[in-house]
Amino acid sequence: MSISQTVVDFATLAIHAGGYMELDRLYLQNRIIALIGEDSLDEVKPQSATQNSLELLDALVKKAKENGVIGDSLAQKEILEAQLMDFLTPPPSVVNAFFAQHYAKTPEAATEYFFKLCQENDYIKTRAIAKNIVFPAETKYGKLEITINLSKPEKDPKEIATMKNVTAGDYPKCMLCMENEGYKGRLNYPARTNHRIIRMNLNGESWGFQYSPYAYYNEHCIVLSEEHRPMQISRATFERLLTIIEVLPHYFVGSNADLPIVGGSILSHDHYQGGKHTFAMAKAPLEKEINLSVFPNIKAGIVKWPMSVLRLQGADKTEMINACEYILQAWKHYSDESVCVKAFSEDGTPHHTITPIARRNGKLYEVDLVLRDNNVSKKFPDGIFHPHPDVQHIKKENIGLIEVMGLAVLPPRLLPELEEVEKYVLGKPNNIADYHKTWAQAMMQTHEFTPTNAMDIIHGEVGQIFARVLEDAGVFKRDKVGQQAFLRFTDTL
Repeated sequence: MSISQTVVDFATLAIHAGGYMELDRLYLQNRIIALIGEDSLDEVKPQSATQNSLELLDALVKKAKENGVIGDSLAQKEILEAQLMDFLTPPPSVVNAFFAQHYAKTPEAATEYFFKLCQENDYIKTRAIAKNIVFPAETKYGKLEITINLSKPEKDPKEIATMKNVTAGDYPKCMLCMENEGYKGRLNYPARTNHRIIRMNLNGESWGFQYSPYAYYNEHCIVLSEEHRPMQISRATFERLLTIIEVLPHYFVGSNADLPIVGGSILSHDHYQGGKHTFAMAKAPLEKEINLSVFPNIKAGIVKWPMSVLRLQGADKTEMINACEYILQAWKHYSDESVCVKAFSEDGTPHHTITPIARRNGKLYEVDLVLRDNNVSKKFPDGIFHPHPDVQHIKKENIGLIEVMGLAVLPPRLLPELEEVEKYVLGKPNNIADYHKTWAQAMMQTHEFTPTNAMDIIHGEVGQIFARVLEDAGVFKRDKVGQQAFLRFTDTL
């Protein structure tokens, strides 16, 4: 296909996206050729595009590279891609208006429109996400999900060296701030020209709704405060979470904890994550009912899960918020040093918080409250309730909201490392990392490895380690002592 036909077809998709009309065609085509370093177009008639937006984008970027508009830099390529895809993305006011029109039909219609837009304009990096290694793992807690995260592109060493000389800016303040919407990007900051945010009013505050560019599950969304302020778990958190699942009843929504070690990767900006996905934790049954005498209409119980989870169900929103706040305050001040649970340091530093997850279950509000404790010790300097050293060869990072629910996000190093483990257990020449050897030798004691089953067994054992990782992060352990301690806490409620 000629570059002129590519440009015309791309303009056609821009018009179909709803931000432009046929009258804007010449303007669009001239803007596109300017960006890719062309100064004229052959006479080409508009037609129904025969290629999708990503295929046309690749051809435009290739021509820009041929014309010397961009070099080999990944940042330059991504900035140009976002600028081009901005033509396929209506302005924020129009996107919000379309969202509202679809929402008038159903909430699902609104999110389907916005999700599809963010895929077609390459804000959601579908091709990069497809590179992730994903497999299930059967455990005693149900089927956990394992992802080896390969989606974020690795920067060239030359580009990394160049970035050292780039002054760090303070605009946007962080990756989640609203001023990212339409931001061009720079060598050391991602391009966001094609980024759009749906505005939400949450109990009188301005919030935004967007999708994650590197989604870990279906319709992985982020709900973010317009104000750049730190994460905080409080009564207002529960109020907002329940309002969000009223607005988007087909989504779950949850919050990372608000303390280091047990929190997520971005504690500096108040935000939640949600989406259209059912995690293993949501499927886990109640193991034991508990009596919340102060809230007689709230059904409560301990969930059969490696971490310490209380599940609440009720039809009354205000009573559910009150119950969640009550448990949060009780946990913040609860100590049981016989199981290393300590609410405050001697200097008054708090160590207890909650990871909350909300969803609709028919007409009921359902909230899972995951108890978190970020204490450290000489034995466990990374965190007492953090992956312990013997499993850090698989997962060393913080256990945030997504992992809490049963989806492991594992580092990209594991892809080549597990291939070396496979060679090792098959007796082939290998370069296995020393920190995997003890694990590999233990597997060889319990499994008969063949070339056809080796990686499946290894993946299954990775899943068992992830279950152990979650047990490590559990405040009250799954043994008799830990479960008795859990009941001592629930008895205080």
